[in-house]
Amino acid sequence: MQLLHRGDVGPAVAEIRNTLAALGLLPAPNGRPDPATYDAAVEHAVRVFQQQRGLITDGVVGPATYRALTDARWRLGDRSLAFLVSKPVSGDDVFALQERLLELGYDAGRPDGIFGHETEQALRSFQRDYGLNPDGICGPGTLRALRQLAPKVRGGRPVFLREQEKVRRAGPRLRGKRIVIDPGHGGADRGVCVGGVSEADVVWDLARRLEGRMIATGMEALISRGPNASPPDAERAAFANEAGADMFLSLHTDGNASPLAQGVASFHFGTGNGTTSTVGEALAGFLQREIVARTGMRDCRTHPKTWEVLRLTRMPAVRIEIGYLTNAEDHRRLMDPRFRDIVAEGLLVAIKRLYLLGKDDQPTGTFTFNDLLRHELARAEGA
Repeated sequence: MQLLHRGDVGPAVAEIRNTLAALGLLPAPNGRPDPATYDAAVEHAVRVFQQQRGLITDGVVGPATYRALTDARWRLGDRSLAFLVSKPVSGDDVFALQERLLELGYDAGRPDGIFGHETEQALRSFQRDYGLNPDGICGPGTLRALRQLAPKVRGGRPVFLREQEKVRRAGPRLRGKRIVIDPGHGGADRGVCVGGVSEADVVWDLARRLEGRMIATGMEALISRGPNASPPDAERAAFANEAGADMFLSLHTDGNASPLAQGVASFHFGTGNGTTSTVGEALAGFLQREIVARTGMRDCRTHPKTWEVLRLTRMPAVRIEIGYLTNAEDHRRLMDPRFRDIVAEGLLVAIKRLYLLGKDDQPTGTFTFNDLLRHELARAEGA
């Protein structure tokens, strides 16, 4: 779709304004002289909405923000919900239904706002247990039953507790674990470009260095794209889901209009309102601490986001932004192959720390690749 930003006019802008007004982020038009203008008030409202939804807060309506605005229009009960294979239903009403089913103990999978097969199966189970027709359609009768069972105490995220248990049961060894490495951008989409250097090339090289180290430990490393391809984020997530990956790691660098912006930041799935992937958050923390300790880069911390590569993956997923190509110091370091080797080692060690669960661990930044290989060999001999 066409990107919409300040200064644009037309029916698409009028639609955005009406949606923001319905969400209480803009005053209703009430005969405004030009309600189809993307002005400063609209940009501010878009930024507020993006921040609320865990999106990039740039004030621009692109595909991700437009989908989120469309989803935000729906409230549970506005329409009947069912699983449609050809075009799955999405919206805040689906998210509310998934959250409700999870609170009642039915496994609807990760609450992603998309009515998929897992949501349908959870809804059928609820209907069957409650004596309703188990048709997998959330209509008036099912809604009444869901409201009658409103809990006195809310909270708890069983789907994320299952994530934690899966990591615990997987054991400390890396051998046999399947990881999808996702180098951002690619093909015609070069990402951030500075001085003839593109983000796509930097993260591709880093992905290959990480892949080699993972294979040396006995892991199965899959790369989400080829060197000349740039699949959409939803396809990257689908690739990881179809592969049955244990983990998804997306690699990026960053850019900013200010040359002073620098550092490393990590992102995990989370809505900002308490719904978060606990394993994803833990992995983001390990990745962040290892890279900062090993490189001395500025710590830009970890953050919850609802980006598609984090929301649509069915396994713990993290996106890490390693430095700013627009910053002279970060750029210089990213151009050094030895620095990229250090980063690749840090990423692998951070993944190992997640599976160690605090046992036989070493201080952050001190666990080397050779230590890791010895640990894997010792575990194999002791098995």
